[in-house]
Amino acid sequence: MTDGGPSGAPGLAVPRGQSWRADVLLAAQALARPVPEAQGGATSDLSVDEVLLLHSIGWEPVDLVFGSSVASTPPAAWGWGQGEIVVASESWDIAFRGALHRLVGECARVDGFGVVGVQIDTEIERLHTDVELVGTAVRPIAKAGQKVAQQLGRPFASDLSARDYALLVQTGWRPVGLAFGASFVNVPRRSVSTTISQKGQNVELTNFTEAMYTAREAAMSRLQDSAVSMDAGGIVDVSISEGPMVFARHAIGFTAWGTAIVPGPEGHRHLEPKMVLPLDDLQVTFQATALRQQGGEVES
Repeated sequence: MTDGGPSGAPGLAVPRGQSWRADVLLAAQALARPVPEAQGGATSDLSVDEVLLLHSIGWEPVDLVFGSSVASTPPAAWGWGQGEIVVASESWDIAFRGALHRLVGECARVDGFGVVGVQIDTEIERLHTDVELVGTAVRPIAKAGQKVAQQLGRPFASDLSARDYALLVQTGWRPVGLAFGASFVNVPRRSVSTTISQKGQNVELTNFTEAMYTAREAAMSRLQDSAVSMDAGGIVDVSISEGPMVFARHAIGFTAWGTAIVPGPEGHRHLEPKMVLPLDDLQVTFQATALRQQGGEVES
């Protein structure tokens, strides 16, 4: 037997002995409780085939993670000078390290074991350097794989695509982190006599060439030092950016980053090549007229 609802609303009934006030209180308490997170859901910037490739090697995407950092640069840094602009190089290094630290931290918070497909966006301004990193946190599905990943320590970050990451794992290698390096160098001034003698001529500006090589050597050395600090066996998928500053044409910048990798416990594994036959190509048919000359006679 039930009690009627308020205002005689049909279809609303409460067991005898239970008031409407208690029912409303239970409903309010249920609404106040947080909704449990859905199991197995993931947000990523990976394509469908990349997600399937990850599953084929026993990994899955977890969430889209982000890291950003802005480091200041002293106003007088870009004045005319000699050699490397140390404070500008340090500003880029601080910004990159800060963004990478936050990216890896977000990966750990969502229970990821690494970040793949990291997109790196850097912006160098007169008074500051901005670095933004975006990628997809991933983790192994099987418990055995999770135990191995836990032994690796902190989560890794990699600018390899999920496709390249799957290929790397299949060959017995694994990424350990992003290696990076940068250098900003002043371009030496030409003497007055050299400037006058070269006016109106097509000649090499050796002062710019020398500054570019100086910046490159310093940046690549720091890139390698970054990989060595992670005990890496090499760097793959290296990206570089070089050229004069828009706001300081007398300064040359050279930045580089890539994924540091190490061989797994079983060493390198050779993969057997596989034939892939696409089924969506346009059909190409043989045309007999292609054998005819302009005069209409068939070639012998």
